Amino acid sequence: MELFTYYRSTSSYRVRIALALKGLDYQALPVNLLKGEQRGADYLALNPQGRVPALRLESGELLVQSPAIIEYLEEAFPETPLLPRGPEARARVRGVAAIIGCDIHPLHNVSVLNQLRQLGHDETQVNQWIGHWISQGLAAVEQLIGDDGFCFGATPGLADVYLIPQLYAAERFNIDLGGYPRIRRVAALAEQHPAFHQAHPARQPDTPD
Repeated sequence: MELFTYYRSTSSYRVRIALALKGLDYQALPVNLLKGEQRGADYLALNPQGRVPALRLESGELLVQSPAIIEYLEEAFPETPLLPRGPEARARVRGVAAIIGCDIHPLHNVSVLNQLRQLGHDETQVNQWIGHWISQGLAAVEQLIGDDGFCFGATPGLADVYLIPQLYAAERFNIDLGGYPRIRRVAALAEQHPAFHQAHPARQPDTPD
């Protein structure tokens, strides 16, 4: 498999964690978002949306959008599951993932922030926007995850796959995490887990020196 990725992309980070948790090998194909490589003709021919991540399978099929890619990995490689058994438990996990993937991350994506700037918002206003949406979303996540272990138990799963990259983004934007003890517990566990270590932005082939 080949993963079109960018070291600092939150959604690419999710897919890297999922691949690592499932023990799957892949070749990383960096797409430099700062240089605009995602808008190049060659990449747009692969992914018309011009975003990362995208996962090219051994068959040549290209999958786009991190939720769809992670769902594919869960269905195609179920040996190390990211979801618990039982529809209610699965729905709880998916709910936390959706808060992060649908309600937090899209509102601080670079395209949204650039649009805010084009509309005349200064950097103070942009940072207030970022802080509001990340803090509001994490406050909800804090109430929904468990009191022990990772988000929903002793082993990491889908909610953790979404949460840890979001915390990386929160730190980049100087969001105070002091009010989220459950979330900080999960972050501390992830720091010690080899899959999260392997997937971290600081350890990617395109990470700047």
